[in-house]
Amino acid sequence: MSDPIHIVTIGGSVRPGNMTGRALALVHAELAGRAGVTLDAIDPAELALGLPGATPPEGDAAPAMRDRVAKADGVILASPEYHGSYSSVIKLVIDNLGYPSMLAGKPIALLGVAAGAIGAIKALEHLRSVASHIGAIVLPGPVSVANVHAVFDEEGRCADEQTAARIRGTATKLLGYIESTSCPEECLEDTVRAD
Repeated sequence: MSDPIHIVTIGGSVRPGNMTGRALALVHAELAGRAGVTLDAIDPAELALGLPGATPPEGDAAPAMRDRVAKADGVILASPEYHGSYSSVIKLVIDNLGYPSMLAGKPIALLGVAAGAIGAIKALEHLRSVASHIGAIVLPGPVSVANVHAVFDEEGRCADEQTAARIRGTATKLLGYIESTSCPEECLEDTVRAD
């Protein structure tokens, strides 16, 4: 029996009740419904992360966060769009993942949310560039959610099923990639061991 696929998600907002977290909740629900999948949701609001080059803060969470990401088979990065780019929160997380980065060589799916009509296109373009630069395997087809305040209600429910399906697709696309690239090795190994 093969090991479970371990997915880490990282949200890029620390605002209470943020829309990025509401979108990630759909991703988490999709992952929770999958047999053979484990999830570790990293919430930067709960972590003491230092600025690059500065003295690490008391209770520095960066080493533990690096360990958590190192154990992942795949990662989902989610960010709101702020001023035409991704959030400083997601950049702080990336900067605290070390050099070489713990994201290097890992498949990554991207999810962005924005209040505007064109969505988080610019944020996702910039995030793709940075993630590729540090060696991540960035999957095509990032998911951008436009007019996010109209998409989710006060309870955090997604009012549009088509948008909800696209958001959940972030998880299914990442799992599909991991299964297609790692399963042949595991299946061959299982066959050899069985003989």
